[in-house]
Amino acid sequence: MITARAAASFEPVGRSVASARSFVRDTLQGWGFADIVDDAVVLTSELVTNAVVHAGTSADVLCLRSDEGARIEVADRYPEREIPLQGTAINMGSPDREGGRGLQLCAALAGRWGVEYTPTHKTVWFQLDLPARTVGTRAAGPALPSELLPLADGRVRVAVIQIDRTGHISAWNEDAEELFGYPAEQVTGKPLTDLAAWPHTPGTSTGIAEALRLSRWEGSYGIRAATGRVTPVYASHLRVRDTGGEPSTVCLLVRDHERAVLQTPLRVPASDTSTGSEGQSTDPFEVFIGSPAPDDLDGLLQRTVERARDMLDGDSAFLLLATDDETELEVRASTGLPSARQRFARVPVEAGPGRYGSARMPAVHDDLTAVPGAVPLLNGTGMRSVVTVPLKVEGRLTGSLGVAAEAPARYSNEEALRLQFAADRIALAVESARLGELERLRRGSLSFLVEASDLLAGTLDRDQTLALMAQMTVPTLATWCAVYTIADQASEPYLSYVLHEDEELIDGIKSLLSKVPPPDPVPTPGARVWTTPAEVAHQAALRSSMRSLGLSGSPTRQITTGIGPTLATASAVGGETVVLPLVARNRVIGMLTLGKPTDEHFRQEILELAEDLSRRAALALDNARLYSERTAISQALQRSLLPPELPVIGGVEVEVIYRAAGEGNEVGGDFYDVFPIRDGAYGFAIGDVCGTGPNAAAVTGLARHALRLLAREGLSGPTVLERLNSAILDEGARSRFLTLLYGEMRPQEDGSAELKVVCAGHPLPLRLRQDGTVEPAAEPQPLLGVIEDLELYEQTVTLDPGDVLLCVTDGVTERREGARMLGDDGLADVLTTCTGLTAGAVAARIMRAVERFASDAPSDDMAILAMRVPGLHKD
Repeated sequence: MITARAAASFEPVGRSVASARSFVRDTLQGWGFADIVDDAVVLTSELVTNAVVHAGTSADVLCLRSDEGARIEVADRYPEREIPLQGTAINMGSPDREGGRGLQLCAALAGRWGVEYTPTHKTVWFQLDLPARTVGTRAAGPALPSELLPLADGRVRVAVIQIDRTGHISAWNEDAEELFGYPAEQVTGKPLTDLAAWPHTPGTSTGIAEALRLSRWEGSYGIRAATGRVTPVYASHLRVRDTGGEPSTVCLLVRDHERAVLQTPLRVPASDTSTGSEGQSTDPFEVFIGSPAPDDLDGLLQRTVERARDMLDGDSAFLLLATDDETELEVRASTGLPSARQRFARVPVEAGPGRYGSARMPAVHDDLTAVPGAVPLLNGTGMRSVVTVPLKVEGRLTGSLGVAAEAPARYSNEEALRLQFAADRIALAVESARLGELERLRRGSLSFLVEASDLLAGTLDRDQTLALMAQMTVPTLATWCAVYTIADQASEPYLSYVLHEDEELIDGIKSLLSKVPPPDPVPTPGARVWTTPAEVAHQAALRSSMRSLGLSGSPTRQITTGIGPTLATASAVGGETVVLPLVARNRVIGMLTLGKPTDEHFRQEILELAEDLSRRAALALDNARLYSERTAISQALQRSLLPPELPVIGGVEVEVIYRAAGEGNEVGGDFYDVFPIRDGAYGFAIGDVCGTGPNAAAVTGLARHALRLLAREGLSGPTVLERLNSAILDEGARSRFLTLLYGEMRPQEDGSAELKVVCAGHPLPLRLRQDGTVEPAAEPQPLLGVIEDLELYEQTVTLDPGDVLLCVTDGVTERREGARMLGDDGLADVLTTCTGLTAGAVAARIMRAVERFASDAPSDDMAILAMRVPGLHKD
């Protein structure tokens, strides 16, 4: 007679094999069948591997409990196999082969087994009977021929590591050295955290430091070996003290696939007795919880639902925890339900009118088909009757516990009272564990947000900000994410960035999202569910599958190559997908989309953390946008201040090099210009406005344009500068003093060039003769923008063939390295070496010398104007 059942479905992915093993192990341990757990796990592992890895289909695992033992059924959706005929010798393959060992192991380990076929499924089942224990035997398994025993290394190695009270390694045995590749002297004294790859979600679960302080701990993690790879291990920790009272932790570790060496089966009473040894009543929930109780919330909740199911002989059970506002319940543990009904799915507290529609009161439903939607979590599961009771602490709803059965009318008020009594006993422990987990999560969230804020504040580049947003959410908050941006209110959202924890799936998700309409840019805060990607991906995968099977009438050869990526994409986006608006300065500038793979949901705390992150990311993205726009505008305006291309002057070479100080500045306080005045005459100027940046650039524009206008009016050089001085003074408080070298140049028929120069407070121009001598080419006069009445005069200079006139701003001569300064003499020394060079080569050598004079970046604008009269050429 079947006394209990548990079922689960597993997707065709590699990690499902481990999930199936855990499901069977937990189920049988919960039933008290520790004697047959190992055999059941081995057989289930082989059969599920055949289904999800070799056949490529999902697998349904059903565990049935009876008085004699347990029957386990594994069904897949690949029935196109040869049906074994009774009495026919079947070649089940070699035990050393990677595949095909499932039936062989069933024949060796199971008391009874078989294969059942339907048009759509193939089911392999096996029966494991509880052994009759002889005196002195705690646990035993059947004797097996040596060729059927599981393969293992020539020696099973058990690493023994001792950790002192500070978390540092104090002992390391030979097996540890063989397993992980480190000699004892290399790791002794190092913290275990340097080697342990601990499964950790920020702010949740027990960390390794906490685990080392517990009196006893058992579980799985990884050790980073000397090769750099992580070796999965199963560990048993025991806290001990020496004769002096000094505590330490002894850690025994084996390879994870050899966990049976250390794993302690969950011990439960052989029979469900209701009285203690002294005849006093025993609380059934104390038996149900066992001792010791799990230290973590997830372990406590999972054991709770398994014991609740067994206590009421149900087919499934579930436990939901209430959100802080008590409006929704979040699934935190379940057993006997499809995987889609598990972790973090949310249902409303008030599912319907009346007391039976609220999770705040106990409720018994004899037949759910008569009241559809009464328990949303059970829709489509085949469960008919259910009893649910609230978990309350000090009158506040903290959760809901339910047990369901496939048969109708299984439960009455008596079962509801038993379950409520158990829920009352466990509610405080659950709430205490939940608050502890919430506090750890909040501390982790705060640390996460601080780090995220620092990273986002560290860049003003838009593309880098988008990448940071995605990299901070994956995989900490979600499996994949996409960022949509909106340029302006009239623009449609644009898919700007996509990231998945598996890089091979990024292109598929990007292709999928580019084909579906983007989510609406709703400014309402909070996450909202977006079902379009999952629906479209599911439809595409279904069409591809049909075409691959030849059901659509189209050629299959071209389609089958794409079915793999299509199915992988559908699985990647098949879970819950949420959209968070990116709102900055009262405007929606984009959306942050987070997604989970098939059958997975977000927990409420993660969504709240994502909402906080989206606000910070939106402001950082908008700052990057504003900075980019400001920089583009600034550069466009600055470029408008630069003169157009230099004119080609017959008989004179002209070269200019200009460097503006400051990031993003193309024009500062230094400026230059060379322009035609009239036939045969050209004006040239080089100046320096006090200061740098945009304010100095404004005076630069005034000076350069005024020079051109006044010079083309036929005014002399001194007159041009005197009127420019008046224009600068008219600017009032915005005016800045200006040093300026202005001149007019006329190439002569004999190959020379005549220059008329006015030097108003500017560094003197230097003349380089053909013999290498350097001398000033003008005299100093007052600068502009300081006094109203200026009396300036011009000087005439003749450049002979081969001569060079070098004009610079003070950013060149005042280049410093500590206490040293280049100065006029240093510039003249460099110019002396430029004899025979072209104007371009002279300017380049001067700039190179200036840059090399000091290691720091220049702090002032620099301009170099070089003019050279070429030597005479003979015809």
